[in-house]
Amino acid sequence: MNEGKEMLTLDRPVTYQIKVPDELNESRVDWAGMMTMRVESVADGRPVTTLTGKLDQAVLQSLLRRLYLLGLAIISVACLDLDSGEKINIHQ
Repeated sequence: MNEGKEMLTLDRPVTYQIKVPDELNESRVDWAGMMTMRVESVADGRPVTTLTGKLDQAVLQSLLRRLYLLGLAIISVACLDLDSGEKINIHQ
């Protein structure tokens, strides 16, 4: 059936990319070591922080809750399919 294609599961880590508005200060977060952080400016000049890392579903949900508790809106969450380089948008 889906030979060669990995399916999302609750327990297998996959690479996620999360975007939040503003510049996320690494000193405000205790989980920065498990994610790479990149800050860039969008067309209107405001900064956007992109977090990328390999997480399972439980860690992803915990991370999203932490971002919420920091008062940060979520711009997008994408699952990066490592085999094809294709993004699967989860929320945008």
